[in-house]
Amino acid sequence: MSEAPAKGKVIKKKKVKKAPAPAAPIDEGTSGPTLAAAAAPAPAPPPAVATPAPAASSVKKSAPQPPEPKPGKEQASSAPNVAPVPAPRKNKVAPEPPQPKAAAAPSGEPEPAVPRTTPKAPAPKAPKVTQNPSALKETPEPMAPSAPTKKAPQEAPRTLQQVPLPKTPQEESKVPKELPVSKASQEVPKTPKEAPAPKSSVETPKAPKEESAPKAPKETPAPKASKAVPAPKAPKETPAPKAPQELLKEAPAAKAPVAPKAPKEELAPKAAKEASAPKVPQATLPSKETPKTPQEAAAVRAPQEAPGPKTLQEKPKASQEAPAAPKASKEIIKVPAEPAAPKPAAPQSQVSPRAAAPAAAASGLRQGHDREVNRPVEASQSPRQQEAEEASPRKLTNFFKMGVHDDGVVTQEPQTQQVRAPAPTAAAPTPTTKVSSTVAAAQGEGPSHQQAQVRVLTLNHKDHLDSTLFRLQKGWILQLRPGPTLLGRQVSVFTNHPERPEDGFTRTKYRHLQWKSDSHNKGDDTALYVEVTLVMAGSFHYYFTYDDSENKDKAQGSGFFLVDPTLIVGTNEVLQQDCVQCQTVLSKNLGPLPDWEQRLQVAHESGYNMIHFTPIQELGDSNSSYSLKDQHKLNIEFQIPDNEFTFDDVEVLIKKMKQEWKMLSLTDIVLNHTANETPWLQEHPESTYNCNNSPHLRPAYLLDRVLHHMTLEVMDGKWKDRGIPVAIKEEKHIEAVKNALHNYFLPQVKLHEFYTVDIEKMVEEFRRRISCTVPSIKTSAEEVSKNKLVIKQDPQYGRKTCTVDMDIAVRLYNLPKPEASDEADRVVRCCSEFRRHLEHLNEQRASEIQAHLIKAVSCCLGTIRYQRLQPDGPKIAAVSKDNPLVPPYFTHYGKDTTLEEEEALMFGPKASFLMAHNGWVMGDDPLKNFAREESYVYLRRELVAWGDSVKLRYGNEPKDSPYLWDLMRRYCEYTARIFHGIRLDNCHSTPIHVAEYMLDAARKVRPDLYVIAELFTNSDLTDNIFINRLGINSLIREAMSAPDSHEEGRLVYRYGGEPVGAFLLPPVRPLVPSIAHAMFLDLTHDNRSPAEVRTAWDMLPSTALVSMACCATGSNRGYDELVPHHIHVVDEQRVYAAWSESSTQRGEVNKKSGIIECKNLLNKLHFELGASGFNQVFVDQVTEHVVTVTRHNPVSHQSVVLVAYTSFRPPAQIKATNIRPLKVQGRLEEIIFEMQVKGTKEEDADKKIPGVFVPDLEFINGLENFNVEVKEHLTPAQSTFVQVTSSSDSDMTVCEYTSKFTPGSVIAFRLSLLPRAQSAVNKIRGTLSEFGYKSRISEVTTHNPVLTDIVNGLSLVDLNRILYRCDDEEKDEGRGWGAYNIPNYGPLLYCGLQGVVSVLSEIRVVNDLGHPLCGNLRDGDWLPDYIVGRLKFEPSTQRLAGWLEEVFGYLRDVPRYLIPAYFDSIVTSIYLTLINRAWALMGEFISEGSNFVKALGLCSVQFCGTVKSALLPPLSPNLRDPKPPSFTDGSGNQIQLSATIAAGLPHFSVGYMRNWGRDTFIALPGNLLITSRYEEARWIILGFAGTMRHGLIPNLLDGGKKARFNCRDAIWFWLQAIQRYVTVVPNGHEILKDKVSRLYPSDDCSPQEPGKSDQLLEEVIQEGLQRHFQGVKFRERNAGFQIDRQMNDDGFNNNVGVDLETGFVYGGSVNNCGTWMDKMGSSELAGTKGKPATPRDGSAVEIIGLCKSALAFLGRMHKEGKYSYNTVEQCDGTGKVTKWTYEFWEKKIEENFEKHFWVSETPMPESEPRPELIHRRGIYKDSHNASQFWADFQLRCNFPIAIAVAPEMTTPKNAWVALKNAEEILLGPLGIKTLDPKDWAYNGNYDNSNNTADSKLAHGFNYHQGPVSKSLIVLINIFPVIYNRLSV
Repeated sequence: MSEAPAKGKVIKKKKVKKAPAPAAPIDEGTSGPTLAAAAAPAPAPPPAVATPAPAASSVKKSAPQPPEPKPGKEQASSAPNVAPVPAPRKNKVAPEPPQPKAAAAPSGEPEPAVPRTTPKAPAPKAPKVTQNPSALKETPEPMAPSAPTKKAPQEAPRTLQQVPLPKTPQEESKVPKELPVSKASQEVPKTPKEAPAPKSSVETPKAPKEESAPKAPKETPAPKASKAVPAPKAPKETPAPKAPQELLKEAPAAKAPVAPKAPKEELAPKAAKEASAPKVPQATLPSKETPKTPQEAAAVRAPQEAPGPKTLQEKPKASQEAPAAPKASKEIIKVPAEPAAPKPAAPQSQVSPRAAAPAAAASGLRQGHDREVNRPVEASQSPRQQEAEEASPRKLTNFFKMGVHDDGVVTQEPQTQQVRAPAPTAAAPTPTTKVSSTVAAAQGEGPSHQQAQVRVLTLNHKDHLDSTLFRLQKGWILQLRPGPTLLGRQVSVFTNHPERPEDGFTRTKYRHLQWKSDSHNKGDDTALYVEVTLVMAGSFHYYFTYDDSENKDKAQGSGFFLVDPTLIVGTNEVLQQDCVQCQTVLSKNLGPLPDWEQRLQVAHESGYNMIHFTPIQELGDSNSSYSLKDQHKLNIEFQIPDNEFTFDDVEVLIKKMKQEWKMLSLTDIVLNHTANETPWLQEHPESTYNCNNSPHLRPAYLLDRVLHHMTLEVMDGKWKDRGIPVAIKEEKHIEAVKNALHNYFLPQVKLHEFYTVDIEKMVEEFRRRISCTVPSIKTSAEEVSKNKLVIKQDPQYGRKTCTVDMDIAVRLYNLPKPEASDEADRVVRCCSEFRRHLEHLNEQRASEIQAHLIKAVSCCLGTIRYQRLQPDGPKIAAVSKDNPLVPPYFTHYGKDTTLEEEEALMFGPKASFLMAHNGWVMGDDPLKNFAREESYVYLRRELVAWGDSVKLRYGNEPKDSPYLWDLMRRYCEYTARIFHGIRLDNCHSTPIHVAEYMLDAARKVRPDLYVIAELFTNSDLTDNIFINRLGINSLIREAMSAPDSHEEGRLVYRYGGEPVGAFLLPPVRPLVPSIAHAMFLDLTHDNRSPAEVRTAWDMLPSTALVSMACCATGSNRGYDELVPHHIHVVDEQRVYAAWSESSTQRGEVNKKSGIIECKNLLNKLHFELGASGFNQVFVDQVTEHVVTVTRHNPVSHQSVVLVAYTSFRPPAQIKATNIRPLKVQGRLEEIIFEMQVKGTKEEDADKKIPGVFVPDLEFINGLENFNVEVKEHLTPAQSTFVQVTSSSDSDMTVCEYTSKFTPGSVIAFRLSLLPRAQSAVNKIRGTLSEFGYKSRISEVTTHNPVLTDIVNGLSLVDLNRILYRCDDEEKDEGRGWGAYNIPNYGPLLYCGLQGVVSVLSEIRVVNDLGHPLCGNLRDGDWLPDYIVGRLKFEPSTQRLAGWLEEVFGYLRDVPRYLIPAYFDSIVTSIYLTLINRAWALMGEFISEGSNFVKALGLCSVQFCGTVKSALLPPLSPNLRDPKPPSFTDGSGNQIQLSATIAAGLPHFSVGYMRNWGRDTFIALPGNLLITSRYEEARWIILGFAGTMRHGLIPNLLDGGKKARFNCRDAIWFWLQAIQRYVTVVPNGHEILKDKVSRLYPSDDCSPQEPGKSDQLLEEVIQEGLQRHFQGVKFRERNAGFQIDRQMNDDGFNNNVGVDLETGFVYGGSVNNCGTWMDKMGSSELAGTKGKPATPRDGSAVEIIGLCKSALAFLGRMHKEGKYSYNTVEQCDGTGKVTKWTYEFWEKKIEENFEKHFWVSETPMPESEPRPELIHRRGIYKDSHNASQFWADFQLRCNFPIAIAVAPEMTTPKNAWVALKNAEEILLGPLGIKTLDPKDWAYNGNYDNSNNTADSKLAHGFNYHQGPVSKSLIVLINIFPVIYNRLSV
């Protein structure tokens, strides 16, 4: 290499530091400062997932995040009980005390944001930069899209000269400021000028200035901004009538693209594209603007001129050169070569099954990926579309529109990176201007019908989600809905997210969100929600309170949501976070500022679009990049003679990079420390932790000085004869250091005395106090524990200055002493006891301090061992001042003196200058300040200290340290003004409230600030707290933390993307937690090169793997140049190499240097994948060293597969193994590239670093003993790495690896679907596009007329079969079918669609493609066949079966890995369509209700169906229409097929167990009446009426002929259902005159045929009341084991009647249970068999209420002439007849209810005959006159039923008290308890399998003795009625 400097270079000589001495050659055995890679836990075996390329066996699942590499400056590697290793920084002494100087400006006056000095030589003025924060916000501006710059063939000049940029019209009168350059850099380049970048032949109006903001939306006015030009009208296309929201872009049939589409260009819709889209030569265009006139539109067809060079130095001029000839596929981005004439729109393709598909078959799909896919704006709408828009103003775009045609050409555009401000309307058709939906929504621009992404977060009581991360985008809508635990509460929700962008963000300013409702039903609390339209980037907080409270401290729930910023490059192009490619540069190594551009051009030419600059401020004497001397002064290293640059000059370069290179910049802010030499510390030492303001650090300071003095003695050789030489080289030397510390140095200072008391002084004070005090008596002394007498730490930490509470001491020890001879003797004895206690306290405290000191010594030894002995440490053996035994923890003031004098110093006036160094603590709580008084970190020497910086002390708020807060705030503000992003250095140790304040200030300057940080908490939850509090957008992650390729692949999978074949997610969906967005680096600037830790051979394959991560990626400068050592942030003095377009000289690099050419291709690929929506990731560990990563596009179904052969060991040490072939289920489009690194010599393969590396003395250089081979765009035949063969399966392509594919190799493939699969996918998408979605995802309809006709022909009974049916119901049909069984999972809960939808709903949101259901779908078509097959049996569902069969048929041709996603979309779409059909049949209350109401409505479909083994008794043939449907059985008989209500699923679904009288009529109002199923309700009421016997409705129906009449409450729930029917149904009273076919006209007759004994329903009702009033006693027929295996004989005897004194209905006995609490004991072991757990005989409270309600209702009906009866009568044994009217009976009950059921709040002896049984007051009793005397007084959940149906029989005051007590005592989060927890019989744990002798629990005997029961369902329905009635 030439020693001459490169041409034009300014090789700046360091003024102070000399060039480093020549370094010895480095071979593979050389080691330097190191970082031991943290071992990561082995990940769990991932599930198998098919991919388009690899026949993978598994997908890498997310595993706990491994420990990251070292935080901050250096990483430690320590043995057990050894301190983390400190960073090797130079020890500095604190500055001298301040000298007299001119008075500074008052602190109250603001300082300028950017300190400037007058340059020595005049320079042109830079354009004025507006400092208004609102103007500094970068916003989209009118700018045509530009393609990537393509290098011209001529050689670019190697010069650092600054060339002015072309002026815009707005800048014609202004002279742009140029960076001054040295004379050497002003040479005229000798190479010929290259062709400048041509102007586009199509132009738009000039872009407004960068400071201008776009026009704000009308509804959210923004600050004044330049007017935005309106958007052009989109070209007219044939409208898609079925999907009015969006059009999909179509493309003509063509061959699969050889190269990927340009990520920065978007194709117009087909019609527009054929009409006006120009085709240009392949040479890349700098810009492409929208034509605004027909002439300009025509000019588009003109050939484009050759592009200019890629450097920033060339000034574009008008080009006269001929168009460049297109080259073979060298570029990844391909542009059409020929212009196209306008053509009419093409007709739509037919893709719908059974019907014509709309144009929407090619529409864009919004996938689960959280980035928006830009879509064209629809130019016109059909009348049907307009009508749909008007009907649903918030209708959402169909998210199933995918955009791929049968010809295999992808018409859905990739996600663009360009955002354009609206352009003027063109006279001629122009390509549609695309606006990113995220940005457009935030700005109020874009089409009015553009889809909004909605995320729904459910709020619940005490749900504080501060450690949960929710990531969102600007323009989205966040809905907050109350969860079940908030229903019934008055909730207020607050957020600090501003309503409008111009409102700005203030962290403490919250706004009260107003509740909205998506239900037409007033009072439906379940439909309430609040929403936040996200208009600003940052992290925002929400909380909710109760009862309108605004007090955040009383929040009942809270959380954060993070809104990502919009990153703009160029003029107005959006850079997505997943497309970020960032390179870190050490700013100090860039050299003088004029040299920066050519040195930074290396990053640009390597394909990076973001630069991370380490701090550019003036550095301290250590020259560490992070030890800042002056936060407001530019680093002097950037200056050149005769010029003094300022931050403004840096800003000019940053803006230039953004505009011309489309490269953003970010830098660090260092808030936690400042350099020891910082000038302002002289005047403001209070800004640091020092021995004056933090006295608790004084013992630690003294320990630090002890270690310093030991260093001095060791370096002087004073300990050589005692085993500690000057050079420590052996472990025994360290052991000698340990002994010296423990036995000599530490005993000298007696550090424990700072924490103990002076015993003599304390005893003397105690003696004085007790000499004049009366002794305490023993009893009072015992009240004070001796444990309360503890040492009180002296806040000044003096020696033996701690105290104790003397008042407590006197009470404890000033006691009478009978054995004392006199008072003096008593005092002596008391003092002696007190002394012993103090000695004990001192011993305890001394032991604690000794334990801390033992830990301190251990940490010191660990540090010594690392620095001097460990192979991964610096191995500096000699002890010296520059390399002391251990790094210092404090600065020292003045010269070294004795320890006694230094101890005095820390109490003196100069103690403020004894400042604590900053650092980090391994394993410490990052949310706590390690320098706080409660911490012993400094004393225990656990800090990895940075000896060149001191820790800053902010306090809790600005007033605690006003100078420091103000200084740092201004520092952050100007940083945000210059840079687009901030890296928060030492984030985990920066006080979080300080970082909040500073970042808030920075975001006021730049609202879209991109914030990154590196956290070392080893906890995702803790990371999320930092992210949420600070609004961190990306966390820095590093591939170097992976110990092997397996872990490296896992990290690629973990840090972004969805699994390949992920489910398609709707635009409205639940908000699910996210993991932190990653900036995944192959190497950070803090860590050693992979050449040191792994091998140099691995640098290419590892960075290739990183580039395939679906997140932001990055690297460190030097990696791509193969620098084989750590470029140290402290020690490195050399400068980076500069860019050269041709051959290189010393200090230069070009694309052939290192792996720069490879990295450029990898970065281009990473950008393309992110921009084009390749957001699905699959990682396959092929072998130990070979990793395959697949990136898949869920829209186009293209895949890019990269295979990397890693080399964590030298290639020669990697055993050659057979690599499993790459099997592709699809078409191999091309091999994108092949890359390989090879050593120049064969013997190098056994070394970590090939050859011998010689570091340059002035420039940072890399390895040169590597050959890097790169080939692009290959056909399979051109590949040297693989041989492509076809397998026996024609759908598969097999790629066999050749022997040329060796460690250090990388190959990438581009794959697409086969034509047949593409056609099948398009047909499915066409079908899915016909489903329309509204504002709620559950509201779905179909636009397919055939499917519409099919769905409209389905009844609710049909829907029961299609959607539900449990296993028993399906088997009951006798066809041999049951629930579908999934291997390794089990049977589905339902045979209908609900069974599979329930499983899919759980796995969809988390993309659990490893679920057994997904595996079953991939393995075969059994589940689709099952769904179709079971529907073919019934005529009413056969048409739907045919439709599904056709659609599922398309799935057979789809690649198996995609089937779960498409199956889910098909099933979910038809499922939602069907349930919408169900709701439409249920009436407006359900169909227009909330989601909760609709979900309840579906219970009607779920429970109500026809089961042939459980039919109703036949109704009367004389019944008026409508009659139930019927079918003909095998014998030719007509069987009525009425729906019935299952008592429960699945156990009570078929046969005699399905129809329970009580359960049926409790459920009938909610299941059938509210859902408008009036006919089925009527048939069930009449069917049960026909079975009345003994005046009772049967408990078990069993077809009627086998009914059991063993319940007393069924008839009363039946009467309540009739009352509800008459009230709800139009003309419902007519049911009272309906004919009932009596099965048993008399109690003892045989069953009658239908119609033989007809009665009116009113007659049956009257019979029931009459029989009760008369009284009934009977024994069940067939009593005994055959009908009940548990009941004893007496239990079969029944009696019911009416108490004539109270009017109460009574019945039952202690041996049976006639109410719903009907648990019968069955344990012989426990002695409960045949014993009811809850007999509830006598008068049960709910039956009294139901009876009262029925009587009142029938009385009203009689008065209205709609019911014929009004009296009942009773004849006793003597012939006496008692006759009551309904009104009298009703009043009788009302008069006696309170008297006999109310238990008053205060005792009332006159009305309480059994007061000893009362254990709870303010309640209603559960029964009256029960056989078990205690049962009446039990508090149960039954009385609310009585109050709900008959509130008039209670006193409102008493009812409110009882309900309140029930709420407090019985109501729980999931239901209501069946018994008072304080009742003796209570036991809330139900276990039916309990087979013990415990009589309370055996066989679930406590079923109704406490456990939450179905009473909840009752209460949900009746509580609103109770409150409404009581309120009236």
